[in-house]
Amino acid sequence: MSHLLHKPFGTRGEVHRITPQDAGWRYVGFSLHRLRAGDRAGDLTGDREVILVMVEGKARIEAAGQDWGELGDRMDVFEKTPPHCLYVPNGLQWQAEALTDCVIAVCSAPGRGGHEARRIGPDGITLTERGKGTNTRHINNIAMEAEDYCDSLLVTEVFTPAGHWSSYPSHRHDEDDFPRITYLEETYYHRLNPANGWAVQRVYTDDGSLDETMAVHDGDVVCVPRGHHPCGAPYGFEMYYLNVMAGPRRNWRFVPAPEVEWIMERDAT
Repeated sequence: MSHLLHKPFGTRGEVHRITPQDAGWRYVGFSLHRLRAGDRAGDLTGDREVILVMVEGKARIEAAGQDWGELGDRMDVFEKTPPHCLYVPNGLQWQAEALTDCVIAVCSAPGRGGHEARRIGPDGITLTERGKGTNTRHINNIAMEAEDYCDSLLVTEVFTPAGHWSSYPSHRHDEDDFPRITYLEETYYHRLNPANGWAVQRVYTDDGSLDETMAVHDGDVVCVPRGHHPCGAPYGFEMYYLNVMAGPRRNWRFVPAPEVEWIMERDAT
């Protein structure tokens, strides 16, 4: 199995935990909790900030010394409604109690104490179409560059229709040369509809030193340390992914792969 592809290590409780040390990089962390009603999850943020994303279900959350009440109203991620999320700065604690079966993603990156704890969404998050033709997909921006909610994190959801491509035309963000390009590590948490389906993701560099194509299944996580990283949903299977990005700057700048640059230029007109 590819070292970039992470399968869930359980079916209940924490089922993913990817640290920078595990991934062999410096910034992005990702964990995932699959809870049943009454289950609890929680952690200290330490030197990291986190965004809790209610992927599915409902939970009561306490964090940063506050009771945030009930978060979540999307019972199936493919409803495509805006998610309920919570930003928790570094040096604080969070705890969730599941009110229904739920899936909670914990997106993390280095924190510097520059932002206060806050709810993110569902207000202010609008499902937005991006791309053309079979490159069309739909985006729920949770905390991208335009949203000044975090010190380091960039987080978004993407819904890709069956038979379409996403994170395409192929592009990379693996150099720290702002404003031309920024260095951002990235994780993809994938879901498929129907859940017994599969999709593909390729991670490759221009020089071929990294070139891996993976079959991804419902619940898998793919790490993108560098290079281009397109993914495709076969006919009959809709694809969702939750992206987490972070690097030395909270800016998303990328350059296309040479072979697809003409597509990006054509579709921009």
